[in-house]
Amino acid sequence: MRRLIAPLLMMGLVSFGKAAYADTEKLQTLLQRNNCLACHLIDKRKYGPKLNEVAAKYAGDASAVDVLAKKIKAGGTGVWGEDIMPPQPQVSDADARMIAEYILALN
Repeated sequence: MRRLIAPLLMMGLVSFGKAAYADTEKLQTLLQRNNCLACHLIDKRKYGPKLNEVAAKYAGDASAVDVLAKKIKAGGTGVWGEDIMPPQPQVSDADARMIAEYILALN
């Protein structure tokens, strides 16, 4: 019985790791396609906050996806000090929502 459980457990962990990687890969694709990487990186500060910081700041906020998707499209200021998020009206509503969901999943 133990011989069967250990391989199944390992397969589950490997599958979980691939799923998490796939989400990060999809996020990277969206960030590149929508020019977000001009100011943001996942784990390093560029001009805007690290996306890991954004995920941590909004963790547990039920309205965070909507708030971030709107902020991506409309821009904003004051949340991260004097940093200014310029509006990105060219980003589709669907992409803005998916970017927000993936960012929040980083935490």
